Amino acid sequence: MTSPAPERIVIATRESRLALWQAEHVKALLEGLYPQTRVELLGMTTRGDQILDRALSKVGGKGLFVKELETALLDGRADIAVHSMKDVPAELTDPFCIAAILEREIPLDAFVSNKYASLDELPPGAVVGTSSLRREAQIHAQYPYLGVTPLRGNLDTRLRKLDEGQYDAIVLAAAGLKRLGLGERIRGTLPAEVSLPAAGQGALAIEAIAARADVRAWLAPLVDRSATACVLAERAVTKALGGGCEVPIGAYAQIADGELFLRGFVALPDGSRFVRAELRGAPGDAEAIGLRVAEALRAQGAAEILSQLSTH
Repeated sequence: MTSPAPERIVIATRESRLALWQAEHVKALLEGLYPQTRVELLGMTTRGDQILDRALSKVGGKGLFVKELETALLDGRADIAVHSMKDVPAELTDPFCIAAILEREIPLDAFVSNKYASLDELPPGAVVGTSSLRREAQIHAQYPYLGVTPLRGNLDTRLRKLDEGQYDAIVLAAAGLKRLGLGERIRGTLPAEVSLPAAGQGALAIEAIAARADVRAWLAPLVDRSATACVLAERAVTKALGGGCEVPIGAYAQIADGELFLRGFVALPDGSRFVRAELRGAPGDAEAIGLRVAEALRAQGAAEILSQLSTH
């Protein structure tokens, strides 16, 4: 049973093509639930969109993509904000909350190249572009003969840089490509064994002011229980380890046959140190499983890796 229909819902969103697709997707879902409601978008530019000449890990991390949207929630210009879950910091500050996690698109990374079909086909010295220390560490660890170069900009910019020949291949989230109808650019999705995804990758998050019970009630029909359990487990790992995009850290949960399977890793960016852990359990224990995986990673040396990174 849905909540009484609101008169108006305003969605704060970044103005990149992918962010607008995500916001429009949520708008359509809400209009389907509440046909009498006016659902509007409030487009905004964030610092993360403005700083394109430096890696995110060097300029403040994931929070750069949410701060301006949170300001719109605080001052009442917007009721909700739509994010890619992997862009949301592991720890949200008061008074914000994730009010809904929606059905998840494919969480895996995508290999994109005009010349090669896979990472295995790339010759020594080939240049791979990625915006992620997580991907960089995994490529270095498994393909030490490849070069990895930072790649910033929105999805269209990244593809243009590949097409101009600045890179032999690039690695992106498959979800974004599929959502924008660019699935044909994907030469292959990288199995989790090759590139373990980021916590929350492929999931859409709706952020709101925690005290707004009315908003949470409006969004309740959109919540995907399976995606929520997986994302809670994954985010528990990164939160417990203090990981953001400044740290090469991956966490990926799947539910099969009623069981949640969570894998995680922490590494140095050059792939020279790598620790992994995995655990299975009940989806209802998602966050506890995440904490136990984080503890297992610590026991294998994750704390030393993280302290080494913090001194750089």
